[in-house]
Amino acid sequence: MELWVIATFLAAAVQTLRFSLQKRLKGLGLSTGGATFSRFLFAVPLAAGGALLLAQTGGHAIALPGPVFWAYAMSGGVAQIIATFCTVALFSERSFAVGIAFTKTETIQVAVFSALLLGEAVSPAGALAIVIGFAGVILLSRPPGGWRQGRVFNRATVLGLLAGGFFGLSAIGYRGATLEIDSVDALYRAAAALACVTAFQTVAMALWLLWREPGELGRVLRAWRATLPVGVTGVAGSYGWFIAFALQNAAYVRAVGQVELIFSILASMLFFREVPTRREVAGMALLGISILLIVLSR
Repeated sequence: MELWVIATFLAAAVQTLRFSLQKRLKGLGLSTGGATFSRFLFAVPLAAGGALLLAQTGGHAIALPGPVFWAYAMSGGVAQIIATFCTVALFSERSFAVGIAFTKTETIQVAVFSALLLGEAVSPAGALAIVIGFAGVILLSRPPGGWRQGRVFNRATVLGLLAGGFFGLSAIGYRGATLEIDSVDALYRAAAALACVTAFQTVAMALWLLWREPGELGRVLRAWRATLPVGVTGVAGSYGWFIAFALQNAAYVRAVGQVELIFSILASMLFFREVPTRREVAGMALLGISILLIVLSR
């Protein structure tokens, strides 16, 4: 099995664990912003230390990346922050597994945006996949109390679709950033890009919280015993994604990463005792089928 596939599987598994931990943070009184910030805060020293260690052991020259790198890195970093915000907020609306399933509409959205914005034709199989995926989203979007008139696209649906879209944009940014690092060593390129992106995200999130949520930084730091594992799993999962992005096209990486759906269902049942309904299982199954068809049609 190729290294990028192994890295993607490990990243998806660790990311599921990290989202599980972040869902628990909401129960500790942290805001959505605070729970999101915890994912970056403690990851900075780990990411920087890993990049420096690889640089020293591999004899890589440490040089400041150019403007193109920062354009990719910062756009990807902002997109991931927004996507994480949406995902953490989504956990308050629906179960863990359904929340993660919503974010997996990312692959479907990429196909639609490619057709509308880039003029890339969608094959008949791709069009069928989009219809099947839309049916899955409709099933998942139904609130526990049923649909109200005019509320098919409720808050959970919007948050999930936004999360999926911004996760897709972040993948494109990170793939571009790793390609701008001047090294043939994919592991070092991944570590260097991750260190820069994580540092930027931490500064950006800290400034946001100081402006919009005074006092939340202190609450995150006081809850360090609970937030530290989020940072550790966050950087570990991100390193896996960055390795995969450094080695392979982001579309293929994200396609393989849909295995996270299976991990999230297991986590939902084991950690949160959330048993998905038949309708939700059917929705996730349709979503999985649509993703598979899109991959095959490409």
